[in-house]
Amino acid sequence: MSGPLLCRERVVIVTGAGRGLGRAHALAYAAEGARIVVNDLGVGLDGSPGADGPAARVVAEIRAAGGEAVAHAGDVATTEGAASLVRTALETYGRLDTLVNNAGFLRDRMLVNLDEEDWDAVLRVHLKGHFLPLKHAAAHWRAEAKAGRTPRARVVNTSSGAGLLGSLGQGNYSAAKAGIIGLTLVAAAELGRYGVQVNAIAPAARTRMTERAFAQAMAAPDAGSFDAMAPENVSPLVVWLGADASAGVTGRVFETEGGRITVMEGWRPGPGADGGARRSPSEAGDTALELLARAQEPGAVYGAGGAAGESAGGR
Repeated sequence: MSGPLLCRERVVIVTGAGRGLGRAHALAYAAEGARIVVNDLGVGLDGSPGADGPAARVVAEIRAAGGEAVAHAGDVATTEGAASLVRTALETYGRLDTLVNNAGFLRDRMLVNLDEEDWDAVLRVHLKGHFLPLKHAAAHWRAEAKAGRTPRARVVNTSSGAGLLGSLGQGNYSAAKAGIIGLTLVAAAELGRYGVQVNAIAPAARTRMTERAFAQAMAAPDAGSFDAMAPENVSPLVVWLGADASAGVTGRVFETEGGRITVMEGWRPGPGADGGARRSPSEAGDTALELLARAQEPGAVYGAGGAAGESAGGR
């Protein structure tokens, strides 16, 4: 079944698009008529410099299929890299419609072994690497709105099951991915007046980041079977969220893997009690225990009885 291209003429930036989820997103957007800025720094799993330029390869794939794309190899966790990313879209195609923040890497350690450098590096790439492209894209869209050209702009951020529930050995990654959800909610509230919708996904898929950490869960199935962990399964939702068709959807987080999509409802008030006066510590404890007895159990932390629900990236 075929129909109108969902993203015809839209200009889409995808960060971390050289491999994995980012590559799948870039190809899926291009297949729906979008013009793509393919960003990838070309680093290893731990953020160390790589020996190749994966962004250029993805651009070649898109062009070979008849699409339009340009490569950007800047570091989006720097002000200049993020600013040049937005400039590349504007100077090449004259506009920017959608930003997909996806870049990241891992430096996994249990908390007692986690170095400050590894904490800072992961927070920098994931969280700052979302904030800076969003900031520069939003500044452009705000200027457009103030000039009377209100955009129909979209931002899709990449969180993780680790950001929703936590993941053993990934305190830095879990904190960064939880921060991305908070950033998404604030951006959706602040930028709606300028015609910008901001949502996040928490995907599970096979990438360089997950195929080692969750080798059994991420293993490819037998030939002919549905490959639930293929990164291409996640991209249709990302494309829809980045298209005009998603009008009115903002400030939402979607968990997605295989053929499943779930709207995550986040923190909501559970059981509560108001005694009308200050409690003693013992009274506070008694109240807390009574409320906990009526509350839902929290989800299992990944690696402690939970399934592998990692976010990935084209990283």
